[in-house]
Amino acid sequence: MLKTNKFKVLAILTALAINPAFAEEKSAATVNGKIIPQERVEASVKNAMDQGQADTPELRKVIRDDLINREVITQEALKAGLDKAPEVLQQIEQAKQNAMINAFIQDNLKKNPISDAQIKQAYETLKTKMGDKEYNARHILVESEAEAKEIIAQLGKKDKKGNAGNFDKLAEKSKDTASATHGGSLGWTVPGNMVEPFANALLGLKKGEYTRDPVHSQFGWHVIRLDDIRPLQVPAFDQLKPQLQQRLQQQAIQKTVADLRATAKVE
Repeated sequence: MLKTNKFKVLAILTALAINPAFAEEKSAATVNGKIIPQERVEASVKNAMDQGQADTPELRKVIRDDLINREVITQEALKAGLDKAPEVLQQIEQAKQNAMINAFIQDNLKKNPISDAQIKQAYETLKTKMGDKEYNARHILVESEAEAKEIIAQLGKKDKKGNAGNFDKLAEKSKDTASATHGGSLGWTVPGNMVEPFANALLGLKKGEYTRDPVHSQFGWHVIRLDDIRPLQVPAFDQLKPQLQQRLQQQAIQKTVADLRATAKVE
């Protein structure tokens, strides 16, 4: 019985000696005696796949070659003593800090996962905020109330043919350069996405109307026109779930950081 066990042990040790993969970490390459672990290749492949690339032999060759190049350069930098340079030490410390921050965030999210109930509640809150209608609006944004009143006056002034002022043309004066080149168009949106004074004014308009008094917000003075209204088709829960989950995770991390700041001694 003892002899049999000895043979088993010898067989295992022999297998380990023949196949070093069991005894030591697999390597992707060795550069001047320094091993590049295969797991480093696998991590890079995973990152590439997360960004939409396919796991192919070509991709793995590119990654392996890049890791070899990086190791060659690193070894030369160490020979030159560049790892002692103050700016390099600072960058290394920053990289270490970034890695620790990322590890903390991932650990925190793992220990405090966002539940489906939380995501569903966020979805219902979003639906309430968005309402059941969306609005196709235009606006002209100017610096002063006087400028806004002048634009409103021009919109109400008719020429000899009975045509009122052209909103699209007047929109060229708008401070909002993104919409100015499109006749002041903001496209289809919901009031919940707008600042409160703008949203309130928009909700008070009927299709085809524009504000008869300037609307003031933190951005300046607005003249707003409502082009159209239609029922709002809110995306299904499953469509918005990933974005809502990410938003809740960001909010959770922000709260955690705020709590840590509150108890930290900062001088």
